[in-house]
Amino acid sequence: MRFLLTLKSIALAIALTACAQGGERSGGTDDRLVIQTSQGEAAFTVEIADEPDEMTRGLMFRRELADDAGMLFVYVQPRTASMWMKNTYIPLDIIYIREDRTIARIAEMAEPHSLDPIPSGEVVAAALEIRGGRAAELGIKPGDSVSHPLLK
Repeated sequence: MRFLLTLKSIALAIALTACAQGGERSGGTDDRLVIQTSQGEAAFTVEIADEPDEMTRGLMFRRELADDAGMLFVYVQPRTASMWMKNTYIPLDIIYIREDRTIARIAEMAEPHSLDPIPSGEVVAAALEIRGGRAAELGIKPGDSVSHPLLK
């Protein structure tokens, strides 16, 4: 019995350490995403939303988002996509990404709390949400190339 308690204690300590170090959290893993623009590279640390509950929640309820942070929504199959800003407190730029890893459309400064759909306008493989206004600041435009391990 004492041996089992010790194993449980060790497992709990490992799990708590992983959580404290960011090893376990919702939204998948953090990854580096790079957009090649005419002005150079724009790099972001992104949370991955590839599960239905993560995709539904997205960046809802967040009060801030760092300039170099974002959330990447990866679709199982390329599709015509649409997002909204329900329960989203900060304006976002939504960047729709084609299967060939080029940017199809940028919805700039999406209005917080709006229930209006924000369509991709064509079939896309992913969408990236970043702080509103950031795409313009960095010179990100449709046609720019996106690099990330999940975009093949």
